[in-house]
Amino acid sequence: MAETSGQDNKQRRRAAWRASRRKLWQPPTEDRIGERLAALAADAEHVYDLDEWADLYGDGVVEAVEERTAALLGFPAAVFFPTGTMAQQIALRCWAGRTGNDTVALHPLAHPEVHERNAFSVVSGLRTVHPVREPRLPTADEVRDFEEPFGTLMVELPLREPGFILPSWDELVAVVEAARERDAVVHFDGARLWECAPHFGRSLAEIASLADSVYVSFYKSLRGLSGAALVGPTDVIAEARAWRHRYGGQLFQQYPAALSALLGMERELPRLPSYVAHAKTVAAALHEALRDARVPWFRIVPEVPHTHQFHVWLPYEPDRLEKAATEQAESTGITLFRVWWAPEGAPPGTSITELTVAEPGLTWTAQDVRAAVDEFLSRLV
Repeated sequence: MAETSGQDNKQRRRAAWRASRRKLWQPPTEDRIGERLAALAADAEHVYDLDEWADLYGDGVVEAVEERTAALLGFPAAVFFPTGTMAQQIALRCWAGRTGNDTVALHPLAHPEVHERNAFSVVSGLRTVHPVREPRLPTADEVRDFEEPFGTLMVELPLREPGFILPSWDELVAVVEAARERDAVVHFDGARLWECAPHFGRSLAEIASLADSVYVSFYKSLRGLSGAALVGPTDVIAEARAWRHRYGGQLFQQYPAALSALLGMERELPRLPSYVAHAKTVAAALHEALRDARVPWFRIVPEVPHTHQFHVWLPYEPDRLEKAATEQAESTGITLFRVWWAPEGAPPGTSITELTVAEPGLTWTAQDVRAAVDEFLSRLV
């Protein structure tokens, strides 16, 4: 019965978010199947010749995605994967074979450690170590002085779990140099690398050039249906293709995902800098509204967002916050917050949510944000 009730609440929230006239973003999960298929059919001809044959085991349109990704990131070769989980396991086992060291240094809050059911060790025979445990990326000294040898340093850009955190450009360069001093290779988990360029003030190719290999996702920021790519040296990518086959990732046909990836790189990628810039306006207005409302305690992390996504912390239970957010969407047609959860290790009664600013959010003024916050908080009294 509880499971049914939970599913009903989820559907109620999704319906309220979808029907809202104002929202900061609309994730693809709020689209109907027919809507997504119709949009893909209408738009795909602008990025690929639809009179070409459908792909077969990775040729055709899939090769077009690989070529486009490699060019954007400044690498000689790329390989398309159905998932980032598979792409990164394969990348790191390729590097382990070349370095002779199967140990990967990464943050304990990195995606493979938190969301992939220990796949690195269980499936790929890799071992992980953590040069830093604080909610930030490691410093050069922490990498340089770490007590254990490692073959690969994996850096997630941005580090999602603590709030989509990025280092400064100089800090990132220093970390990479520290890894090189230890004869380690560097791999970037760039699932969301696409939106990092404004923070660093560098092109995607310049950022990617610091690493030996980079993984990017096509569905997180670029709104693709699914899929990922790994870029790197030609010989590493060739080996990755072999491992992709062994892992079951050489799919018969992938043209819907591939076409949506091309559309994302063509249309959504150029818009990301405007989302990143406006996220700073939204975060500042949130801070002012929460401060002026005399909320007992709150945090916006980072206070000035590094990308178009950031965290908000409030001193209330998740269920209470989600109820208020759903009721606000239903009664006013405004969706400000969505899902809330209790962060592990935080004091009882503390909740966190992720905020994303995308195209729908560009119309929100600072006053719009403050008004939405005030209306939301009124439902917690």
